[in-house]
Amino acid sequence: MIKILVIEDDASVLDNLEDILTLENFQVLTAKNGREGVDVALSQLPDLIVCDVMMPEMDGYAVVKCLRDEPATKTIPFIFLTAKVERLDYREGMESGADDYVTKPFRPQELINAIEVRLARHASLMQPYHDETQRSTNLSKQLKDSTELASIKENLLDQLSQDLREPLSNVNLALHMLGKAQTDVERERYLSILRQEYAREMRLLKDVANLREMVTAENLQVLQKFNLLRKQD
Repeated sequence: MIKILVIEDDASVLDNLEDILTLENFQVLTAKNGREGVDVALSQLPDLIVCDVMMPEMDGYAVVKCLRDEPATKTIPFIFLTAKVERLDYREGMESGADDYVTKPFRPQELINAIEVRLARHASLMQPYHDETQRSTNLSKQLKDSTELASIKENLLDQLSQDLREPLSNVNLALHMLGKAQTDVERERYLSILRQEYAREMRLLKDVANLREMVTAENLQVLQKFNLLRKQD
């Protein structure tokens, strides 16, 4: 839900504005003076601010200047709401950093239209930033997947290297014992070991070929989901 902060020192006007905006399905935050408005804006980060100009202690010009100096609130759309209608007043309001200027008395729809226009314009201006953020996020994910994939492949190769060495060790031992065999029974026993280890070695080599096809960026998450690969830290 879109959050709108209304800063207005006149309680009756503040209540009226809250009712109008609530009926339009906005989430309404309120502040009774400029200092309170700055605090609410910084803590709640509304999507748009409607602010009276003439207020005691801290007027609307000081509010918008303060918020424009803060990175977190610098780009929040800001609409002045005031009874001042002189051209110089309008110019001062816009030069102080406001995005729009609605004069009292106003029709509810006039204020709603101004709010919708400013929200739409802000969304349009922020879209390239959001697109770039999404692109950076995608690139980071691709890099993470690529790094993780490389690590998994390295671990698999280490494991396969160990698995391949074991049959070769048994083959070497069987060959040595075969050379010392004295009877046909002994020779047949060591030949049987050689055949078994040969078959085992061939299965491992076949697994290497299969894993090379399976371990891709596309299959990475699926393999991890079913615990076929250990997720790297």
